[in-house]
Amino acid sequence: MSAVLSDDLKKLLDDTPVFATVATVQPDGSPQLSVTWVARDGDDLLISTTVGRRKEKNLRRDPRVTVMINPHNAPYTYAEVRGSATLSTEGGAELIDELARKYTGKDYADFNPAAAQDAPRVVVRVTPRKVVGSI
Repeated sequence: MSAVLSDDLKKLLDDTPVFATVATVQPDGSPQLSVTWVARDGDDLLISTTVGRRKEKNLRRDPRVTVMINPHNAPYTYAEVRGSATLSTEGGAELIDELARKYTGKDYADFNPAAAQDAPRVVVRVTPRKVVGSI
């Protein structure tokens, strides 16, 4: 069963370039953390990565994921979104451009000229199972 994001968390995700920390499970069972840009589609979180990166490999093997959202200007507030991830290359280029415009004001290729050398982009869709925290 899916959980829902609070209205305050939705507003934060929509209106603020807040960074998220994504936790995945390594092959040996240990955690792996990545700081990422994040967008929202309904109650799902959207994260971009590329084929072959550690979090992409981890999520293909084990889709369990936790995303921590902690606004820099409110250090004692947070949301922890626990759920499962689905991955797709469909829409990957569009998502990274959407995120780059949100966080930098530029398309991704203008922000990161080396992006032309990137592996194919992957959309990580996190469907929440549980949301805890103070946002």
